[in-house]
Amino acid sequence: MKPSRARSLACFLTFAAASLLANAQTSVPYIGCSGDGQTGPYAAAKGEPKRVKLPPAIADQLAWYEYNGDAGHFGTLGPRGWNCFATIGSDGLTLYVAPEPLDSAKLLEHKNWKGFTGPAIQLSISDGGTSGRFEVARVVARVFPAHRDYARTIVKEGFGPAPDYPFGPFPSDHLTYKGKELVEFTTPARHRGLGTMSWLLPSDQPISGVALLSIGPDVDTELLQLSFRLPPSLSSLGMTLIQQAEADSSS
Repeated sequence: MKPSRARSLACFLTFAAASLLANAQTSVPYIGCSGDGQTGPYAAAKGEPKRVKLPPAIADQLAWYEYNGDAGHFGTLGPRGWNCFATIGSDGLTLYVAPEPLDSAKLLEHKNWKGFTGPAIQLSISDGGTSGRFEVARVVARVFPAHRDYARTIVKEGFGPAPDYPFGPFPSDHLTYKGKELVEFTTPARHRGLGTMSWLLPSDQPISGVALLSIGPDVDTELLQLSFRLPPSLSSLGMTLIQQAEADSSS
């Protein structure tokens, strides 16, 4: 075999091996999350490691944080070693993940607390068949133009002034649409946007995430929104969190 062909074959095999490694099944630790809310306090569930398709170097930095209780189960990837807590209300479910211990009183009652200024992850499911419809309508008005009639219907209920439901995206947000009901977003540092339509406050780091709308004639409209701010040293994990959320929602 000529040297040039040998080098080409070696490069091909190296690339193929790297591709297989990147798509190989591996797992990350399962972290059950305790919580409280409408159904009362509940303990963290136990579970099996989460199977993921990630390169080992990325998987080694992550864990799977999950609420699993009477209201169902849902979760998110997050940096390994963080803490989590979930809340259940009449409007839906919310899972918080952060590096510091989480104060249940703050998350449930928001006493003397305005939100996260540092790294944090918030995964929320807002139920359009309950009081969660107001949050769904606010997000729909901002980033789901194909469904703005839904938002207008909620506004007509009169449970808040129409200016509480501004139509059109935040000027500073960067939006990437994956369909009429799916949008990835980044809210820049020190700005308000879709990322701050959560308990993450503006700070010197951006907020990224994804919003997914489930809508149809036979189901209540539902909004899943993942918002996160990672420390700069872990910012490369952001797209992995988004892609996992999209994969889980589709399955």
